[in-house]
Amino acid sequence: MSKIDVYLHAATRENTRRSYQAAVHHFEVEWGGFLPATADAVARYLVDHADSLAINTLRQRLAALAQWHIDQGFPDPTKAPVVRKVFRGIQALHPAREKQARPLQLEQLEQVSQWLDRAICTAADAGDRPSRLRHTRDKALLLLGFWRGFRGDELTRLRVEHVEIAPSEGMTCFLARTKGDRQYGGTSFKAPALARLCPVSAYAAWVDLAELRDGAVFRAIDRWGHVSEAGLHINSLVPLLRSVFADAGIASPLQYSGHSLRRGFANWATSNGWDVKTLMEYVGWKNVQSALRYVEGADPFARHRIAPADRLDDRGGLP
Repeated sequence: MSKIDVYLHAATRENTRRSYQAAVHHFEVEWGGFLPATADAVARYLVDHADSLAINTLRQRLAALAQWHIDQGFPDPTKAPVVRKVFRGIQALHPAREKQARPLQLEQLEQVSQWLDRAICTAADAGDRPSRLRHTRDKALLLLGFWRGFRGDELTRLRVEHVEIAPSEGMTCFLARTKGDRQYGGTSFKAPALARLCPVSAYAAWVDLAELRDGAVFRAIDRWGHVSEAGLHINSLVPLLRSVFADAGIASPLQYSGHSLRRGFANWATSNGWDVKTLMEYVGWKNVQSALRYVEGADPFARHRIAPADRLDDRGGLP
């Protein structure tokens, strides 16, 4: 790989690169399309998958095909009028409600944390180091992910040498690259030390137990208690969280994902009086639309703005 290729490779987030590669593979290998593609071929591809793929997935497939053509020096067929018109038609005939991860509420966070504390103590008493390591890691991942509102890929890319702890005050986590950091300047995130559900003490307990000095913070652990040198793969994060939630007795664990921690914190913050600007600065959102996607209203059914059900008269009117 030439130096130019190295820098070109670094200019794209790993998650984006993988998803684009999968999209091009789907178009070319699974569907049988030819590259470079014509606008008519792209339009037929959209039509063939209008019933089976979500609008956001189709949009991502178009972005991947567009990027492939640009990278290879070919005209971008996805910008052709026929492709745009077909896509708008699919949006009109196949409207889809955007799926969002269920937010983890503070009460549930406490429930999972308490279960992990008990599991850690049980494993320590039994001399079960592999289980003790896993539960200690999971507690640190859970609390840090919630109180910092981290994305899943940010948790998996966090490095020990980029975390600094100020005893009794908090911790600073530096990420060389984040989704909103278009200038690649790196971003520092601060998390406070708390009286309970503390991310700082949970993090310190994990790195001390695993004897981590550098490298990825969150890593795989095998059945013998060997801690991997590499960080957790992003695709393993959601199954890990769902497994922990299920073990802790959280209802419907399959409705949660890596975004559940981020959404849970955003809802906790707004319900405790944080304004949108403060929340955006803390989490790292660059625009209001991104923030509002994660926040649910304090009164989602407008009950308090209209009237409680038991105050309506027999005709359904306000008293």
